[in-house]
Amino acid sequence: MNRGGDGYTSEVPSPLEDYALLGDTESAALVSRHGSIDWLCLPRFDSPACFAALLGSPDHGRWLLAPAGGPRCARRRYREGGLVLESRFETSSGAVTVIDCMPPRDDTPDVVRVIRGEAGRVEMRMELVVRFDYGSIVPWVRKIDGRTSAVGGPDAVCLTTPVEVHGEELRSVAEFVVSEGEEVPFVLTWHPSHTPLPPVIDPLAAVEATERWWQDWSSRLTYRGNWRDEVQGSLTVLKALTFGPTGAVVAAPTTSLPEELGGSRNWDYRFSWLRDATFTLDALLASGYTAEAVAWRDWLLRSVAGDPGELQIMYGVGGERRLPELELPWLPGYEDSSPVRIGNGAWDQFQLDVYGEVLDSLHQARKSGIESDPMAWSLQRMLLRSLERVWDQPDEGLWEVRSGRQHFTHSKVMAWVAFDRAVSTVEDYGLEGPVEQWRALRDQVHAEVCREGYDADRNTFVQHYGSKQLDASLLMLPLVGFLPAEDPRIRGTVEAVERELMVDGFVHRYDAEATDDGLSGGEGAFLMCTFWLADCLQLLHRHEEACEIFGRLLDLRNDVGLLAEEYDVARRRMVGNFPQAFSHVALINSAATLSEVHHGAHDRG
Repeated sequence: MNRGGDGYTSEVPSPLEDYALLGDTESAALVSRHGSIDWLCLPRFDSPACFAALLGSPDHGRWLLAPAGGPRCARRRYREGGLVLESRFETSSGAVTVIDCMPPRDDTPDVVRVIRGEAGRVEMRMELVVRFDYGSIVPWVRKIDGRTSAVGGPDAVCLTTPVEVHGEELRSVAEFVVSEGEEVPFVLTWHPSHTPLPPVIDPLAAVEATERWWQDWSSRLTYRGNWRDEVQGSLTVLKALTFGPTGAVVAAPTTSLPEELGGSRNWDYRFSWLRDATFTLDALLASGYTAEAVAWRDWLLRSVAGDPGELQIMYGVGGERRLPELELPWLPGYEDSSPVRIGNGAWDQFQLDVYGEVLDSLHQARKSGIESDPMAWSLQRMLLRSLERVWDQPDEGLWEVRSGRQHFTHSKVMAWVAFDRAVSTVEDYGLEGPVEQWRALRDQVHAEVCREGYDADRNTFVQHYGSKQLDASLLMLPLVGFLPAEDPRIRGTVEAVERELMVDGFVHRYDAEATDDGLSGGEGAFLMCTFWLADCLQLLHRHEEACEIFGRLLDLRNDVGLLAEEYDVARRRMVGNFPQAFSHVALINSAATLSEVHHGAHDRG
């Protein structure tokens, strides 16, 4: 970690392992061990960042609050059940704890930071660098009624603190001393720039209210399997990444954290993917969070409503459909990984698997007793009519390749899932539909996949028809009920993935050197794929090996329990957007599978 002469973190962002998550279920922040909030988007997950040092340098926006000597924190933790973060800093003259949180919103979003003196006297420094629109706008800063106000374009923030704040090289800074027993608060509040400063909140009361809110939420956990604390921690991440007003779950709160350090596979994940739908619902329902599952189901219905031929793979948190991809050339990227992108060009790809994921998630919701929405079955029938016309077409696939469409085996399997769940819905719930037609299509797709997507010589399913390549998405076949795990073809596929796609105990999506996905550079091992392997091994009665892999994945979590999307086995570092919702969803579902508790993930049909 490079440091400037004054002891503060300089131009290089921290490793992902150094970051903790703050969230208020509408937006999120990442705070490093150094006491610097390096990423914050307000007022929504997908809003332009006002702190973007994570993708550049402190000049692109951050909020530092740490001892003047700049040491890393000695230890940190979340208060039980939630995302109230405590970071303890120890110096030669004393110790302080910095308490960080984002209170649940009544109106405008706040970030609250309180410094509590633990021992002796500690010299502190506060440095607030506000740069709206992803580090591109230096705001107009002034004092209003003793508060520091920063305005730029449509955005404004105000800082409220009893500490004297002054300007210094386009930064708002403060130096002060905290003694044992003292508490010094700071509150940063966002508001539209055309509105007056929002009312002042009581920061100490806000911290306590935030802690109670999270504890009340955590008390609803009904999961009774092993690894209960780990499951609770991952559910907390999912809650923090849920956009409260609509129920959408973002894939991650960040953009452009690279899949390979220094590479160009840098994507914006601050949106909701339909591919996550079924397993997210499983995780929520199996853990007692029915209200969140209903909200997610309802967001799904609203987002996909309309012409079924226009079904997308992903939507904005409000159901937005156009998510154009842009590059931000003024940001150098995390550890010089460029370009930095906002939006996601995959939004208009054709991915056949989303039909299966939508139909499966709605079916699982119905099975779990969630009251059926009157429009749900009508929408499902419309989607099925569309799928009947397109299931035999090539697509870009689960991994959103940019090299052209193929007949991806996983995509065809998810088409089978859609027809299979439609048949089950008619048979089990008495709803009306052309069940014989769906049954025939289900059998037709199944036969085609077993014929065209299977390599008998190698005894494994393959990435796409006519290919010899493996793909970790094939691990989903037993998980969605396409074939039982004991089927020799599934057993052969699992063994082939272990043999050819595992590197140092972690699973890659596919052989990047042998697969043309239209992208340059490499990537890390995919954590959710490794969780899938653990699930498959459990279904194959290889319990000890499954637990070994699961334990290895748990060990990757940082000190506050967070996982990224991928893992760079050579550098021993997490890579990709962080924290990644689907990695945490996979953790929850794998814990239930390995615990052999009742769980929807492998009770399909």
